[in-house]
Amino acid sequence: MYQDVLTGNSVACFEDSPVMKYAIKQGTKLDIVTKPAMAGTYGFAVNRGKNPALLSAFNTGLKDLKASGAYDDIVNKYLGTKNHPIKASDDASSRTFMGLIKQNHGPLFSGLMQTLWLTVVSIFFATIFGIIVGLLGVIPNKFSNGVSTTLIYIFRGLPLLVLALFIYTGIPSLTGTKIPAFVAGVVTLTFNEGAYIAAFVKGGIQAVDSGQMEAARSLGLPFSKSMRKIILPQGIRIMVPSFINQFIITLKDTSILSIIGLLELTQTGKIIIARNLEGFKVWTIIALMYLIIITLLTWLSNWVQRRTKL
Repeated sequence: MYQDVLTGNSVACFEDSPVMKYAIKQGTKLDIVTKPAMAGTYGFAVNRGKNPALLSAFNTGLKDLKASGAYDDIVNKYLGTKNHPIKASDDASSRTFMGLIKQNHGPLFSGLMQTLWLTVVSIFFATIFGIIVGLLGVIPNKFSNGVSTTLIYIFRGLPLLVLALFIYTGIPSLTGTKIPAFVAGVVTLTFNEGAYIAAFVKGGIQAVDSGQMEAARSLGLPFSKSMRKIILPQGIRIMVPSFINQFIITLKDTSILSIIGLLELTQTGKIIIARNLEGFKVWTIIALMYLIIITLLTWLSNWVQRRTKL
């Protein structure tokens, strides 16, 4: 919240005391001007009746830290006013663009790999889902057409953020079953991106001259074989550019899933900023990484279009 004050969008804010003290100690040009309001304490929580060994180990460790004085040293190091030796992470050179990249190249690469893996897995399942739903929309059956239209309408109409929160927090609150963040992210993108794929699968097939299906049927070919041998090969050529474009969109949409805690590239950027408070520089690095990947995918799209003579 204090970022709004730094950018001039707010004149003041309420924030957790440790967060503000750490930010100020790292050089943020803000001051705490009031006493803590309704001050509370931070706690370590586990589900009641579960993880007793973890709770016991934590309490023992915390007690030992306080007894040895290490707890006070840690608090004073990050929140206190005493001076401590400047480490490389606090040196001015480590706050340049190259310094930030050098210091955080491991987490950035890991976040990028998570983003790409999430994209590939999601687009794989979204393609299967989209093809099935798209084909349901073109077979000569009113019920199937209705199912296809309804699924496309729902999952294409829901905001991606709302769908992610519904799957990650809404369903578990109803069923009591935990859904891992990665699984929730894949399911979210599968339904959302799959709905768009279904729409252009449906559109690609319908773009083929209807007379070709009529000619195939008049020659005695069944509907399924006519679709497989005559209509789909032509429809796929129409769908290819849209499909690759959807892959790029899926890559960008993974950034929204940082809201559910997925440690992809955007969430990695948030964590790095929480440590060094270099928002502008870190987001610039993240943006450039996205642009490089998207540019490569765009070149791939153009190459595929030339190869298929679209």
